Amino acid sequence: MAKSPDPGNYRLISGEFNPEEAREILMTLIEDKISFHERNNWSRREHRLDTDEGAKRIDQLRKTKAQIAALLEEAATAGDRLAINCNIEISPAPKR
Repeated sequence: MAKSPDPGNYRLISGEFNPEEAREILMTLIEDKISFHERNNWSRREHRLDTDEGAKRIDQLRKTKAQIAALLEEAATAGDRLAINCNIEISPAPKR
């Protein structure tokens, strides 16, 4: 039996950013994730598979994008800098 890899934690973003820098970083991440789900859904539709989960996730990501955009606008108006920390945790998924 092969040994399972240990879970890992990786720091993806860490620092202080002005609102424009934060917008570039965060919106790029969200747009890439939306694009991933759109491509995946397109492929699933081509194979006549269910796309409900992907569609729900796209909707969630678009709402998150709008919320973050509003927060960034408020920070820009106030002249604030933003501290952003984003960690990625990777571990084996439960077997189905």
